[in-house]
Amino acid sequence: LPFHFVQLANFRVAASEPGDSQWAELREAQAMALALPETGMAVAIDVGQADDIHPRNKQAVGLRLALQALRRTYGHADVMASGPVFRALRREGNALHVAFDETAGGLVCRGTTLTGFAVAGADRKFVWAEAGLVSRSGAGSDTVVVSSPRVPDPVAVRYAWADNPVCNLFNAAGLPAAPFRTDTW
Repeated sequence: LPFHFVQLANFRVAASEPGDSQWAELREAQAMALALPETGMAVAIDVGQADDIHPRNKQAVGLRLALQALRRTYGHADVMASGPVFRALRREGNALHVAFDETAGGLVCRGTTLTGFAVAGADRKFVWAEAGLVSRSGAGSDTVVVSSPRVPDPVAVRYAWADNPVCNLFNAAGLPAAPFRTDTW
């Protein structure tokens, strides 16, 4: 039986500093359900409100669920049903390169600078990071480079890891990136 669900939207007061978030951990648990067959998840990290647990933009949520059904249940391989999904992490000097799948031809920053990324070293203390799209000649980007002068030896990155994250990474199809973390701390 196909089962499509909506990942928890952004909710509550936005944090001024990166940190632990039970809301983010619950989103991560929801994403883990995608390992089950016939499942699809609509990301709603960009349509919530701090003061309302139920996103008011029902149309965006419904469209994202419909895209999941079209691709996963009805087999329309040409339908982009997901925003960017974390694929791999590699370190290069004092920066982390974060690669994504489901880019629909390229990653997109909705705004002047990418937000929502935090990095940590072996001390496990996350700080906000500077992030930018890595350009590839002739193709859209599938990688974000993340760093902070406060973390000279980064080992982990988190994106949209908060109750109500300020985040703006999308794919070329206009779908938001799913929150993730590379650590298991």
